[in-house]
Amino acid sequence: MTFEQIIGDLKKKIYHPVYFLSGEETFYIDQIKNIFEDNILSESEKEFNQSVLYGKDIDINTLISYARRYPMMSSHQVIIVKEAQDMKSLFPKEKLKEKEDKTKEDKNALAEYLQKPTTSTILVFGYKYKKVDKRTKIAKLLDKHSITYDAKKLYENQLPAWINTFVKSKGFKIDEKSCVMLADNLGNDLTKIANEINKLTLNIKPGSQITPDIIEDNIGLSKDFNIFELIKAIGERNTFKSFRIVDYFAANPKSNPMVLSTAQLYSYFLKILTYHQLDDHSSNNAASVLGVSPYFVNDYANASRAYPLNHCIRNISYIRDYDMRSKGVNNVSTNDGELMKELIYKILN
Repeated sequence: MTFEQIIGDLKKKIYHPVYFLSGEETFYIDQIKNIFEDNILSESEKEFNQSVLYGKDIDINTLISYARRYPMMSSHQVIIVKEAQDMKSLFPKEKLKEKEDKTKEDKNALAEYLQKPTTSTILVFGYKYKKVDKRTKIAKLLDKHSITYDAKKLYENQLPAWINTFVKSKGFKIDEKSCVMLADNLGNDLTKIANEINKLTLNIKPGSQITPDIIEDNIGLSKDFNIFELIKAIGERNTFKSFRIVDYFAANPKSNPMVLSTAQLYSYFLKILTYHQLDDHSSNNAASVLGVSPYFVNDYANASRAYPLNHCIRNISYIRDYDMRSKGVNNVSTNDGELMKELIYKILN
């Protein structure tokens, strides 16, 4: 099931006996888990019918004994297993050979429960930070007999759109530049992005527009000295502005690590290279192929004129070289600030 389908069913009070929420993007797992924890039972019902357990503190047999109980003065009991990835016995190692006695498989308490769960129990697993091995017997049973959800990390090019949607869901507005500014500076940790946006919205009026100035004042990200502005300056071949930003990066290395800057520059020139090779340069097609908002397609069109195809290839090579040097390859003593200045000089010339 998708995130939206699960949330939609819960709002309609459509419940299933077992939910297995897994994956690398913890934001969605926590969002679903919070609904089970806060909204399924009333406060009076929670006292006797809600259990919040932790994977490292519980074993499968004890968990199933909880799940087999019946609710008291309520239609359901809710059991939430947080950090289920820490349960050592959740996915037991499978050593059975084809000719061995298959009845051994049925002795797994979770396997038995999944095939005949207690319908008045809502059992929720939060299995974070990693994927489940779908080849295991328990994983196959979970797929067959429970509601499973795999929370995947968003790609970088999906972040601005996600930020836009999240801000609108909070009752605020945000411009494209601000979305990209947040995405470029906060990374793809949705929980971190959401927390920063939530803190920011506490200080502005409901329905207000979030702008770069507001972000700078409330989150501490510079609206003028960030990777978004550096890329824009490089695209315009604005040498003065480019080196002002790089000087700022050199003076604030912790806030602007070179490894992140080179990753963004590499992605930028790869997109320009891709734009050069398009047969259809229409805004919608270019936006789709490049994985950007149509709002930014004109910037890539202008950058493609500033950087011919052979310059893009050359610059990508420079970026790779300096990224390796920043990690100590063929570099003994030059610091990241100086390396970044050298890199930008070569890109612009």
